[in-house]
Amino acid sequence: MKPTPAIQFQNVTHTFFSKEEEVTAIRDINFTVEQGETLVLVGPSGCGKSTILSLLAGIYKQTSGQIRLFGKEGKTHAAKYTGYMLQKDGLLEWRTVLKNMILGLEFRKQNTPERIEYALHLLKQMGLEHTSHQYPSQLSGGMRQRVALVRTLAVNPEILLLDEPFSALDIQNKIALEDLLMDVMKRHKKTAVLVTHDLEEALAVGDRILVMGGRPGTIQKTMVVPEEIRALSALKSRSHPVFRRLFEQLWQEVEQP
Repeated sequence: MKPTPAIQFQNVTHTFFSKEEEVTAIRDINFTVEQGETLVLVGPSGCGKSTILSLLAGIYKQTSGQIRLFGKEGKTHAAKYTGYMLQKDGLLEWRTVLKNMILGLEFRKQNTPERIEYALHLLKQMGLEHTSHQYPSQLSGGMRQRVALVRTLAVNPEILLLDEPFSALDIQNKIALEDLLMDVMKRHKKTAVLVTHDLEEALAVGDRILVMGGRPGTIQKTMVVPEEIRALSALKSRSHPVFRRLFEQLWQEVEQP
């Protein structure tokens, strides 16, 4: 029997209401994400990519349609299944790296010795075990994002929601963290939804890409990343002969009005 999809969006529309106006951010969105799959959302600013992440995180309740996480109602179960990582690392400067890592565990009242040990294990996998008693100000930008990734993973979410997490990094740190993310995804069998404006990153990290556009946002195109690209590291995939052709194709799709 086929496993239950990690995520199901069925005819989802979301409208923001204020005293002055109402703005529909996305309309009639339909997609499914299988367990262990990385789905990437690309498209121009304002087309609703981050709104989709917010709906998955349970920050908003969709205006209409259905969202299901592992077959269960989305907003009710979002806290159980999802972990959210943003572009800004959000580290608290007055807390050590270890204290920042377990912040989510504290909020959930899950900061048991076993969970803290798991967080330290993740930190070691990131190559940062020596930083646990340091403060964020002592870390580089790439190191800070690794700590933020550990904080997201420490609560052991089934689904990672990633909103341009590497966009502020230089290219070397960006590719290194892309590889690290891919390794973590495979090792821990996680599902992910990534929002990015970097089309190379979308192709290097994703299994499938949804091109969004319009206001309200709709899905314009779906691209499946070939296995020959998915099997490579983020760096090596960029030099594969097929990669440039796919990049140009994706660029044209995003550029279309």
